[in-house]
This record gives sequence, structure tokens and C-alpha cells, in this order.
Amino acid sequence: MTSEAGHGGTARAATTDMRVLREEEWDTWYDTLVRAFGGVPESVEERELYRSLTPYDRCLGVWDGDMCVATAGAYDFRLTVPGGASTPAAGVTMVGVSATHRRRGILTSMMRRLLDDTRAEGRSLAVLTASEPDIYGRFGYGVATFGLHAEIDTSRVRLAVPDGTDEVRLRYADPGAELAVCEAVYARTVPGRPGMLARRPGWERPALLDPESERGGASPLQCVLAERDGEVTGYARFRVRPEWGHSGQNGRVLLRDLTAVDAPSQAALWRFLFGIDLTTSLEVRGRPVDEGWQHLVSDVRRCELRVRDALYVRLVEVGTALEARTYQAPVDVVFDVEDAFCPWNSGRWRLSGDAKGAVCSRTSDAADLALSVRELGAAYLGGVSLAALGAAGRVREVRRGALTEAASGFGSATAPWLPHGF
Repeated sequence: MTSEAGHGGTARAATTDMRVLREEEWDTWYDTLVRAFGGVPESVEERELYRSLTPYDRCLGVWDGDMCVATAGAYDFRLTVPGGASTPAAGVTMVGVSATHRRRGILTSMMRRLLDDTRAEGRSLAVLTASEPDIYGRFGYGVATFGLHAEIDTSRVRLAVPDGTDEVRLRYADPGAELAVCEAVYARTVPGRPGMLARRPGWERPALLDPESERGGASPLQCVLAERDGEVTGYARFRVRPEWGHSGQNGRVLLRDLTAVDAPSQAALWRFLFGIDLTTSLEVRGRPVDEGWQHLVSDVRRCELRVRDALYVRLVEVGTALEARTYQAPVDVVFDVEDAFCPWNSGRWRLSGDAKGAVCSRTSDAADLALSVRELGAAYLGGVSLAALGAAGRVREVRRGALTEAASGFGSATAPWLPHGF
């Protein structure tokens, strides 16, 4: 479930009551959220899945009398940061404000409560996905990861696979029966890429969500496993939508997810998807922007690549968050941070760190760089360059050379990636 619908605004006299969600209120609360996103009913399977995943003690409902008029919540996640550590993060989600109650400051009050609770619980990061990207900057969130989308003409694009690919054995598998095996593969990859989420119990289930009403004429979910030396080293889950034109078959492969622990296994799975009988295209959504298959294709133009924003990051405790990750080049910089929404972060912070670790604490030393917490959130996972933000006028260089030094340290050799929504 993505984040919000409905904007906050100038506060008026309060006529509403915000409180922690009670289990018996869930249906009314969730119906309010669905209506805020357009009101199209979800499948029974999806509704029951998100009921089971709802963290009641971290969800808020705003009530006007007996009417629920706004919703919000925060999952308890662990997020991979540069250096491979897994750090606690609040996954802000299920945010909606009824159209009848916009411009009353309700969204702002819910964001205030969620960030205060996140801080009180000792988490230094909050993250979200945004259905409307222009909303969350004013609350200190910066877009930190992007997802790659592609429409690949597999009738004309070929793959040149690396050595070892032919040693990989592929086999069809039942998606549900092999779920634990696939989750073990996923878990092996989590430390290797910033932005990935260590899956909590229950979070393996959304990948199998497959209501017939949402297939759009495609097959039920299919799964193929990759094996090397008797060990499962990757998997792909996908649907196939048969289509026929005047010239014959024109089917589409719709990739749900693909994970592999090594290059040959990954290449073998991509080659399989490119070559499924009676299909001529492969639809890819939300993949890592640096994923290797882009360097194996014969014609990248016929892949129709495009990029879309994915995960937004908010530093709730600047010092703790900057200490949680490592830095690919030595960095010693004083940030002058502006944070109007969480003023405890405002002021000067000295960050000293390298590939082994970091220390970040308040200082009275002169600033090297001036920026808002939003820019720190955008750069935090290493996928958005501080230098690029500086070129856009979003980071001001006070000490000459400080921007280049900090940008080098904050970078990541592997592009950050959000593997699934929430």
C-alpha cells in the first residue's frame, strides 16, 4: 500500500479526534483509505492481507463524530544502508484524508504525530512511497531511490550472457510451495544493496498476491527457480498475457520480481524471460537502475527505458542516522542543517567517517555545507549526489571543496533500490 491521498493545509478550529486505531475499527478505517484513493474496491485477498499486516499500535485514525475522515500508519522495517548495515526505519503508509476534510491541517497533524512517535521509539529514519510527490518535501522527505521501468521488444533484442550462464539449471516451481526457498535467496541479497527491506514475518506474502480480478487477461502467477550445484541461486515470478495479431503471436511477459545471488543465475533468468514461447515483449517495473541486464542487451533503445521515483527518506535523528551508514571515501564535514518540521535536527553537525564507520555530533565549528534535512534524506542512501543537489542550488557550499569531498563520501557503488512497495 502506498502513501497518501488528500492534502493538509492551513489549520482551522479542531472538530476532529485523532487516536490510535482499534482493531474493531479496521473496516471503517480501511474503507476511508480506499475511498481516498478513488474508491475502487480491492479483492478480498488483498484486503485480508493488509488487515493481517496492519500494525494497530502504529496506525492513526482521525474521526469526526462517528465518521473516520483520515488514516495513517507506520510499519516497523529494517532498511539496508550504505555499508550493509540494517537500521530501524518507520515505513509511513496508508495515509489518506477524505475530500470533505481537506485544508484543515489533518495531514500535517498526522505527520507530526508519526514522526514524534518514530523518534520516541528510537528509530532515526522514516521512509515512504508517494502517490503525489509534491506533498512530502515540506515534511522533510527527499526522494532517495528510483525504479527502472522497461518495455523490451524481445522479438528483436538479444542477450549476450556471461560465462557460467549455461551451467545454471532452471525449473518451474509452484510459487507458494517454494516461497521459503525464494525468501532465503532474497535474504542473501538484502545486505548488498542500500534501500532494501529485510522482510518481517508476513511480508513475504504480498509477492504471492494474485487475485484473478487483477490479472487483466494474464495467467496466474508463475515461478521459475535457478539452481547451481544443487543450490537455488535465484528466482523469477511473472505472468504471461497471450495476445494474437494478424501476423501471429504477440504475447507479453509481465515480470513481478526477480532475485539472484550471482551474475550467471541472473542472466539465465533474464534469458528465460526473453525466450518464452509465443511472446514478443517483456514488461519490467521498478527494477534497480543499475541492473546488469541493461549491459547484456543488443539494442538498449528497443528496451524503452524510463525511471520513476520510488523511496523517500526522512532523517528523524540526524546524528544517529548519519552514524548508521559508512562512507565510500573519507569525509570530515560540518553540515548546517535546516529542519523546520523537526527542529531538534536544526543546527551544525560534524560528520567524520569512512568505510569502517562514522561519528556525527553537534558542533560549534564553522559550517562547510548548508542544506535542509530534505537534501540529506535524498543523498542518504547514495543514489542522489550531493554535488547534483548543489548544482541545483539545494546545497550551499560554504567552504570551497567541501561539496566534492562530501559527495564522494556519500556515494554508493551499488544504486539503492526499493524492492517492493508498502
